[in-house]
Amino acid sequence: MSTTSYNCTAPDQRSEGLAHAQKAIAAKQVIVMPTDTVYGIAADAFSPQAVATLLAAKGRSRTMPPPVLIPRLHTMDGLAADVSADARALAEKFWPGGLTLIMHAQPSLTWDLGDTLGTVALRVPDDELALDLLTITGPLAVSSANRTGQPAAQTASEARAQLAESVEVYLEAGFRPAEGAGNVPSTIVDATGDRLKVVREGAITLEQLRSVVPSVLGLGEEVAMWSPASEPEAAEGEAAAETPAAAEAAEAAAEAAFAAYAAAEGGEGSRRAPAGPAEEPAAPTAADEAPPVQPSPGAGTGQTT
Repeated sequence: MSTTSYNCTAPDQRSEGLAHAQKAIAAKQVIVMPTDTVYGIAADAFSPQAVATLLAAKGRSRTMPPPVLIPRLHTMDGLAADVSADARALAEKFWPGGLTLIMHAQPSLTWDLGDTLGTVALRVPDDELALDLLTITGPLAVSSANRTGQPAAQTASEARAQLAESVEVYLEAGFRPAEGAGNVPSTIVDATGDRLKVVREGAITLEQLRSVVPSVLGLGEEVAMWSPASEPEAAEGEAAAETPAAAEAAEAAAEAAFAAYAAAEGGEGSRRAPAGPAEEPAAPTAADEAPPVQPSPGAGTGQTT
């Protein structure tokens, strides 16, 4: 595979790079793109072959499915089922931006993102180049642009040092996170249950979430457990209520999936409760820019190796 890098801070290379990236995505290849957090490795979300290529480039298994980036809020309805009014309210308020919503995937879709347990993690990034690309490609499966166990890349050149020729196109747009933006990952909210629940703290605070949906559960908060004493006895022949043990098993499985989404979005390890502005090693699950990166020599119309 030939690999081409484009300096997208130059208008002519930006156009050429976007066109090449679109062709690569259509050909089931992977590309590296900037987001409002870190650089991501991206593939057509509807191509199992492309998603498998993405996971292989990172050295990951199907147990860590990538989130899906979309260009606009309305795309959510084609990808997610049973979207609650509360989840929609958060999306309308905080997209584009640092909010990832985990929802039930539309059962009619034929995609295969990995072991998702029937869910999909969706986000609209607050990055102009990313949105321009998503507009011409459609939804992309995107994971942090690094090999598993290594820091997430904050420039396309850093990503290239790790991913090399496994990637067809590198779109360089300067340091991520952008200058003045905090080095904080997106907040991940589980919207698959009766109440929204924060499963990783990040760019959008619990206070901000509750200003829109007051009933959002914070990280570690639980709804009161079912108690036999609080429920009338089931009538003879009536199906028994789910036991606490079964509920705990389902919760554990869901937690594993949510942790996988968190790791996929911005690097390795648990990122569920960032300690502060510098949560990630060189690039967490969400971050933005610093000093602009100088294009590598030979990037006139794209540097090919």
